[in-house]
Amino acid sequence: MYRLWVGLVSLVLLIVIGAYFWLRQEPAQLSPPAPAALPPAIAQAEPAIKYPILTPPGTTELPPLERADDFVREQLTELLGDKSVKTFVQLEDFARRVVATVDNLPRSLAPPRMWPIPTTSGRFTVETAESGSVIGATNATRYTPFVALVESLDAGRAVALYQRLYPLFQNAYEALGYPGKYFNDRLVEVIDLLLATPEPPGPLKVELPDIQGPLKLTHPWVLYHFSDPALEGLSSGQKIMLRVGRENEKRLKAKLAEIRKLVVGDRVGRF
Repeated sequence: MYRLWVGLVSLVLLIVIGAYFWLRQEPAQLSPPAPAALPPAIAQAEPAIKYPILTPPGTTELPPLERADDFVREQLTELLGDKSVKTFVQLEDFARRVVATVDNLPRSLAPPRMWPIPTTSGRFTVETAESGSVIGATNATRYTPFVALVESLDAGRAVALYQRLYPLFQNAYEALGYPGKYFNDRLVEVIDLLLATPEPPGPLKVELPDIQGPLKLTHPWVLYHFSDPALEGLSSGQKIMLRVGRENEKRLKAKLAEIRKLVVGDRVGRF
């Protein structure tokens, strides 16, 4: 149900104001020549691209974004295998889906219709505890097949493919409304956010919203939210990490950390 295609690049401009000095004039003495005012320190501008992606040598020229689906299918099948691609990947407009999902994960809502994977089968389950309703202990098993696939990925090959396809992601990111912005910087920012997801002890308490009136809930399992305001106030990506279960969360974080090192460094796996 929840896809973590998966980044911290909040650009903060530091402005340093220069100091101005003046000398006090002594009585009955000629004033010394005033020293030249020190010019204000100029803040160093943040780099336009913080984590540049270098296209691997010998990379085949990519098709235009609008006609890239077949090429992407071929590349993903070589990496994941035909069965996994058919099971776990939404190939139509894949680059746009990845970019939109990554960009939405730090926000309060990441619409499933834009995810690059199909929603997980089954329903979100809860259990009754002394403190109220908590996420069901078996709920995490719904996500285990996907987590196992992510865990089995050769991170070097996956990042090499990401680099090969990067022009498609960059074009999709600019078309999303970020001209002049760099998608890989956003990706690293989102990975860092996901890695910072808290890991509260014990079962996570959830509850349904208080709905007034005659409206009958036909799919209540999609409306549960965290009872703890601090958890409910997390980004959509971080809440996804919590909902997949603590063990799955740890496994995903380990793979994300491995991918981050490759994405921001010079080490590139062979494809």
